[in-house]
Amino acid sequence: MAGVEAPSGRRAARSSRSSTTVPAPFTRLARTHALSTAGDTLVATALAGSLFFSISPDAARTRVALYLLLTMAPFAVVAPLIGPWMDRAVGGRRSMVVLSAVLRAVVCVLMVDDVDGLLLFPEAFAVLVLGKAYQVARVSLVPGLVRDETQLVEANSKLTLISGLMGFVAAIPGVALLQLGSEWVLGLAAVVFVATTLAAYRIPRTRVAPEAPGPEERAELRGAGILLAASAMAVLRGLVGFLVFLLAFALRSEGAPAWWFAVIVGASAVGAVVGAAVAPRLRRSITEERILLASLVAVAAAAVFPLWVAGWLSAALLAGAVGLAASAGKLCFDSIVQRDAPDANQGRSFARFEARFQIVWVIGAFVPVVLPIPLGLGYVCIAAIAGAAAFLYATGRRISTARLTAKMAESKAQASRRLAARAARRQAG
Repeated sequence: MAGVEAPSGRRAARSSRSSTTVPAPFTRLARTHALSTAGDTLVATALAGSLFFSISPDAARTRVALYLLLTMAPFAVVAPLIGPWMDRAVGGRRSMVVLSAVLRAVVCVLMVDDVDGLLLFPEAFAVLVLGKAYQVARVSLVPGLVRDETQLVEANSKLTLISGLMGFVAAIPGVALLQLGSEWVLGLAAVVFVATTLAAYRIPRTRVAPEAPGPEERAELRGAGILLAASAMAVLRGLVGFLVFLLAFALRSEGAPAWWFAVIVGASAVGAVVGAAVAPRLRRSITEERILLASLVAVAAAAVFPLWVAGWLSAALLAGAVGLAASAGKLCFDSIVQRDAPDANQGRSFARFEARFQIVWVIGAFVPVVLPIPLGLGYVCIAAIAGAAAFLYATGRRISTARLTAKMAESKAQASRRLAARAARRQAG
């Protein structure tokens, strides 16, 4: 018997060992996300030494403003279609990830030849749009790659940590190759996006939602808590776009070294890592709404610091603080949607919200591109907007809570009146 059972036991052991070496579905997405983030970071680093820093600031403003408008227009049209298509098509979410990686690799190759030409701007913003399309697909993929909804917050946190870490790691060879020329950085980015494509093919296909959202599902997504949180998150995302282009044009106008742009991008990435690491721990003791409110307050306070201590180092610290707040705020927003709209289709909801946040990001970026805003005034605007958003969010939460309490009290009163009426009818009968 022992001689018969041993091979079976060895086969089971080998099967157990081999199963542990097979990457889990979420792990495959995490690897793809790491490569995608590295590629986007390399493109951003390449642009630090590109045409943007070699032409006059006025010419740069005109061209960037034009292409910001061009990138927002297709998002406004396509955004309502992305979520439903990814949910209904078999493998639609993975297909979007693969397609965005392939096209970004192709565009990076084209940018190598156009690094000193006029086509660099439309190609650069094409990479931006494709990167945002990938983010929509990635957020929609997560619910189908974890075992249950309790793992969603942790999964979102891990992906955010990966974004920050890979953004920092990829910036190191990017800055080194930038000394040889932006073409080298873009070439490396193209190779990374090819690797992203290969990794994306290993992501399993997720489930299909054949039916459109019903009235109850739409009502859940329009709840006061979700709408308030979405508004707060939109402000944070808009401020990120505003700050990026405010600092980019300030660097260009003042003739600062191009590597300061990489430093600022790296600081924002580090802030995102810290935000992703801190938010889950804070959530153990305080609610998501309080963390989201604290993120707005933190941005308002951080924007005041560069007014006292001028310099690019303080600007980098502000970028890190905004990155931290936006990262923590996004995790909390995702958690609020997952908690308050448990029956809503998560692919559609996250795709729509992410698309709206992207449009707000473009609007925020458009302002410093069109208007030559001094750094000091820009910091004041950030502090004022974040402070006002924090006040409105806190006020809205109090009003919403008071209305919910009153509604619950009214429901209890109606139930008591119905019970009293039934008792009276029994006594009368």
